[in-house]
Amino acid sequence: MTRRAVLKGVNAGLAMLGTMAVLPAGSSLAEVTAADGVSGRGPHKVRSIENVWIPMSDGTQIAARLWLPEDADRNPVPALMEYIPYRKRDGTRVGDESHHAYLASQGYACIRPDMRSSGDSQGLPQDEYVKQEQDDGVEIIAWLEKQPWCTGKVGMFGYSWGGFSCLQVAARQPPALKAIITQSASDDRYTDDAHYTGGCINESMFFWGSVWTAMSLRPPDPAIVGEQWREQWMRRLHGVDFYVGNWLTHQQRDTYWKHGSINEDYGSIRCAVYAVNGWVDPYRSVVARLLANLQCPRKGLVGPWGHQYPQDGDPGPAIDWPTEALRWWDYWLKGIDTGIMNEPMYRAWMQETPAMRGVHSVPGYWVGEDVWPSARIKMDTHYLTSVGLERRPAAEVARVLQSLQTVGITAPRWFVGNAENLDRELPTDQRVDDARSLCFDSAPVGGRIEIFGAPVVELDIAVDKPVAFLIVRVNEVDPGGLSRRLSYGVLNLTQRNSNEVPEPLAPGKRYRVRIQLQDCAQVIKDGNRIRVAVSTTYWPMIWPSPEPVTLTLFAGNSTLTLPVRPGRPEDAQLRTFARPLSHGNPGTTVVRAQTPRLEVFEWDPGAQKLTLRNDKNFGSVRLDAIGTQMSSESHERSEILDHDPTSARVEYGWKMSLKRDEWDTRCEAIVRMHLTQNDFVLGCDIKAYERDKEIFAKTWNRTIARRLV
Repeated sequence: MTRRAVLKGVNAGLAMLGTMAVLPAGSSLAEVTAADGVSGRGPHKVRSIENVWIPMSDGTQIAARLWLPEDADRNPVPALMEYIPYRKRDGTRVGDESHHAYLASQGYACIRPDMRSSGDSQGLPQDEYVKQEQDDGVEIIAWLEKQPWCTGKVGMFGYSWGGFSCLQVAARQPPALKAIITQSASDDRYTDDAHYTGGCINESMFFWGSVWTAMSLRPPDPAIVGEQWREQWMRRLHGVDFYVGNWLTHQQRDTYWKHGSINEDYGSIRCAVYAVNGWVDPYRSVVARLLANLQCPRKGLVGPWGHQYPQDGDPGPAIDWPTEALRWWDYWLKGIDTGIMNEPMYRAWMQETPAMRGVHSVPGYWVGEDVWPSARIKMDTHYLTSVGLERRPAAEVARVLQSLQTVGITAPRWFVGNAENLDRELPTDQRVDDARSLCFDSAPVGGRIEIFGAPVVELDIAVDKPVAFLIVRVNEVDPGGLSRRLSYGVLNLTQRNSNEVPEPLAPGKRYRVRIQLQDCAQVIKDGNRIRVAVSTTYWPMIWPSPEPVTLTLFAGNSTLTLPVRPGRPEDAQLRTFARPLSHGNPGTTVVRAQTPRLEVFEWDPGAQKLTLRNDKNFGSVRLDAIGTQMSSESHERSEILDHDPTSARVEYGWKMSLKRDEWDTRCEAIVRMHLTQNDFVLGCDIKAYERDKEIFAKTWNRTIARRLV
C-alpha cells in the first residue's frame, strides 16, 4: 500500500524527464519510431517507449512503459522491473521519469507494468496481493528474459506495494530473477500491514481502504487503449469489490493473510535481497526480520525517513539512493565487484533525537553490523517497580488503570508518509498520553546508551474483560519533562499465545504476557530518563476493545529489556552516502494550487468527546508530456467518547479526477464504520462520472461479527 502514490501526480516539486511514443494496441516494440534521447545522467542515451503490450497466458494484455539504452538491441542489458498498480501513464509518471531514466542511462532496461486491471492493463479488479498478481509477475519476467535487448538477467525493485511484490514474486523463484530491492514492505501481511497491528484493527484499514477503492475505479487512457476505453472502464467499475469488507472479515491470521506472507517460508526466496526502510515508516521492523531469517545473500538499510524512497527521504538526511542501488544491480546483474557485499550486512541511522512532528532532519550517524542478529548487542533488563524502572526486581505492587478511550492523540497515525504529512503524522510530546497511562521512569541515565533492535516487555497483568488490548510505549524524557516516543508495541491479549487461534481472557486471572516493540536505533542521552508507559487504548491509531477495560499491572517482576549496542570504531570508516541530486524540471504545470490542509482535533471536556476533522484539496496539475490534468481531494471524520468504546466512528472519502480534452472522468469512494459491542457496522459508496454525469454507483453495507477483536 502507498499513500504517497496518490500524491505523486499532484506534487509539482518532483522530477519529470523524457519523451514518449504511444504504441497502439497490438503493436510490437519494433514498430516504435519516436525514440528520442532521454537524459538520465549516465553514459548511455535513453529511449523511452510510452506503452508496450505484454501478453499473459490467459490472453490478458498488460500495459507497460519502457526505458532502454539507445543501443540495447545491439548490446543487450539486464532488465529492472517496478511492479505496482498505481498507473504508469499518469499516477507515478513524475517519479518514474527520473528513477527509471537514470537506471536506463546506466545500462539497464527499465519497465513499469500496470498490474492487471490498473492503469491501461486489461482484466478485472483484484484485491491486494492475489495469486493472479504474482502469476502475472512471473510471466512478465519470463517475457523480459526473452527480449532481444535483455541479457536474460532481471531485477525487481519498489517500495510499499512494489516492495511487497518484489518479495512475493521472488518467493515464486522465476529463474531469470537474480536480485531484488524491497523497501517499505512486510514479510507478514497480518501483523505488519495496513489492516491489523498486534491483532487489533488499525485505523489505516479505512484510510487505505478508501484510497485503494477510489484508485481501482479509475479508467484506462483512451490514448493507449483506443475506442474501447469506456467499455473497459465499465467492466472495471462493475468488478470492483468491497475490499475493506474482505479485510474486516478476516480478523485473525488465517489463510487469507498467510498468502503472500513470505515468513511462511523464508527459504522460498533464493535470489539476493536488499531490504530498505526508514525509522518512521510503519514497516521498519521488517528489515531486521528479513536479515535474521532469509538464507540468501542479503543486506539491510534503515535511515531516518518515512514511507518514501531514500533520495526523497524526510525526515532527513536523504541520500543519493539511485547510486547506492546501482552498486547493487551492477554486482548482481552485471558481475561488477562494486564492493557492496564486503560492507556490513546491516546499516542504520543511529538517531540522537527521535523524529517528532514538524521535524524534517534527525541528528545522528550511520552505524553498521556485519551480521544480524549481532552477537555484539547485549540485552539490558530493567524492572517495573513501585518507584519506577530499576535494575533489580522488587516487592510486588498492583497498579490499576482504566484508560480513557482518547489515549493516543500524541501519535494518531500508524502510517507516516512523505514530507507534506510529517507535520500531522509523526508523534508529538507524549506527556498528554503519559499522564493518562501507567508510567515507570528510570533514574537519569549516566553516560550515553545506544539502543539498536527491538525492545521487549514482559508484564504480569490481569484484566476484568474477556477481550482487552495492551499498548506499551518506551519514551525518552529530558530534564525539562519533554517526552519523546522511541518505540511502541500493541497486543490484543486474546492473541497472547497465537494470532491464528485467539483465546478469551478469564476476568481477574493473572497472565504473564510478552510484547516485542518496534525496532529502533536510538541514543539515550546522558541525564535523560527512560519511561515505560502502559495503556489499554490508543485512539485513533487502534480501534477500541468491545468494553472499557480495567487493567491491573503487577509491578515488581515485570520487565523492560533494551537491546544495547556497544560502540564500534569501524563505524567511522563506513562508506559515505552522497547527498541526493536534484531531480531537475518536474514537467508539470499547476492548474489549480492545492489548499492548506484543514486538520482539527476538537476535544470537548464537557461532552468528553474527541472529534477529528481532516480535509485536503490537492489541487490540479497538468502532466506536460501527455496533457493529462490530475486532481484529487480527501476528507476524514472520526469521533469517540472518553468512556465509551462503542462510540467510535470514522468516515474517509476520496475524489480523483483525470481529464484531457474531451476525456473527463471522476471517481469517488467513501468508507465509513461504527461499532457495537458485538459487531462492526461497515459501509462503502462508490461513484463514477464522465463529464460530470454519473455513470455508475454502488453501495455496500455489511454488519460483521466481532471475533475477539
